[in-house]
Amino acid sequence: MLRKTATTVGSACKNYGLNCTKFAKNRRAMTDLQQIASNNERAEALINSIEAEISGIQQQLVERQKQELIRENAALAKEVEAALAQLVQLELRNGKKQIPVPGSRGFCTSAAPVSPPAEVTSAPTPQAPKPTKEPKEKKIKEKKPAVEKPAAAPEAPVDVGRLDLRVGKIVEVGRHPDADSLYLEKIDCGEAAPRTVVSGLVKFVPLEEMQNRLVVVMCNLKPAKMRGVTSEAMVMCASTPDKVEVLSPPAGAVPGDLVHCEGYPRQPDAQLNPKKKIFEACAPDLKTNADLVACYKGAALHVPGKGNVVAQTLKNVNVK
Repeated sequence: MLRKTATTVGSACKNYGLNCTKFAKNRRAMTDLQQIASNNERAEALINSIEAEISGIQQQLVERQKQELIRENAALAKEVEAALAQLVQLELRNGKKQIPVPGSRGFCTSAAPVSPPAEVTSAPTPQAPKPTKEPKEKKIKEKKPAVEKPAAAPEAPVDVGRLDLRVGKIVEVGRHPDADSLYLEKIDCGEAAPRTVVSGLVKFVPLEEMQNRLVVVMCNLKPAKMRGVTSEAMVMCASTPDKVEVLSPPAGAVPGDLVHCEGYPRQPDAQLNPKKKIFEACAPDLKTNADLVACYKGAALHVPGKGNVVAQTLKNVNVK
């Protein structure tokens, strides 16, 4: 029992010692904090004092500069007064009267007293005669040298050489959606895309005879709308009032082959001008001959090296 009590007492003493140590440390920490706070207060007071001194110094500098500027302005004013007085003296010596300006400061000169200005009666000044207007000189327009226009290239003669006739192949054909008498065709003329062509051949040529056949096409007509569809070329045919036959290219011809006429150099317009009526001028001379060959003024239409363009049965009839 005594041993247990002694152990308890020893443990309590030990805890007391530890608590005392902690208390001492905490006390020292509190002292350090108080010291730091005091230092901060002193530093803040020192900063405020320095700022006040700087502000005072700045005010003194500003005031000093103001005084210096005031003194400089006064000195300059005196110099101006002296210069004006000297100027007045010089003018008086040269006989120029000094007229005081109301509201201005007077200038005293020791050279000669300034007498009050006498009243001056102003005599009417004679008006200068109005200058007579000199007649305006007519501007002579300089004629610009005439610029010589380049001579226009002579127009090709009106003949079959102006027509762009080519071999084409009908790759698609059907009835026009809005006209019972018209075919609507897609024709390969050897170009990037087939041309759309509208032909009034329903009454004369069966649909099955139009499919996949070679034809002769005039490609430089101005595109025209026919019942809402733009036609880009014309299929050439031998024609009478009662019968129409599609012209056939020679055997071996392919889409894009050019049709020529002996004696008439091929130089087609890019597009025929409707006002010049070139095709209308050529049409009366486009006919088939007794051998069914399509001709212009008797000269055969042909694909060089392959043969003539022909009709099936119609002789000595118009081609259009």
